[in-house]
Amino acid sequence: MSQPPRNSFTDLPPLFHPDGTPIRALVVDDEASLTELISMGLRMANWEVATAAGGDEAVRTARSFRPDVLVLDVMMPGMDGIAALGRIRELYPEVPALFLTARDAVQDRITGLAAGGDDYVTKPFSMEELMLRLHRLVQRSGVAASDNAELVVGDLVLNQDTREVTRGGTDIELTATQWELLRYLMENARRVVSKAQILDQVWNYDFGGQANIVELYVSYLRKKIDVGREPMIHTVRGVGYVLKPAVA
Repeated sequence: MSQPPRNSFTDLPPLFHPDGTPIRALVVDDEASLTELISMGLRMANWEVATAAGGDEAVRTARSFRPDVLVLDVMMPGMDGIAALGRIRELYPEVPALFLTARDAVQDRITGLAAGGDDYVTKPFSMEELMLRLHRLVQRSGVAASDNAELVVGDLVLNQDTREVTRGGTDIELTATQWELLRYLMENARRVVSKAQILDQVWNYDFGGQANIVELYVSYLRKKIDVGREPMIHTVRGVGYVLKPAVA
């Protein structure tokens, strides 16, 4: 009998609180079928999930549920997602939030991020993408303890405690900046990141006209990560770079 397809988001390192209790996600959308789909995916990752069909209900639920992360539809009848985030942040100022927006609602995305949203996905979306983004938000919020300090993408492993990097079990020596760049690419695995994003996250300031420093360091990484192997670091022309598991 053939094996069922594997959901790659379940391969992410498990997240939980330091006391071993599950991460809590509050999912808010007026589309019941979408809420159920998201909830099912999060529960597969062993997260605890509460749901609400609108902003008012979300605020009431948040009081008792104490969520670690929010998934909020922007456009809902009554209190919308942006207003709900403001009310919930009065209770829990540090809770990260991901907005769900319509594919063509650029202004919704801008407004949501300006209102304090930490990330967004556009509808329709893949559960894998949503889980990757939520996983990253929870990791960065500091509420979770991980089973280990490793980032794993395919056969590439980066240990954030020891700063060791291996691919296929072979040690890879990196400079401090190369290591930070690789960590950022692995944190955003399968997601295209721009040169501007890399500059901001790895170098922490704007190089102005020296954005080619990114190209230089990506070339360094490729020589150490990809040479003699199936490539993992890919250029998306005119957009940026993406790191993803090698094709077997």
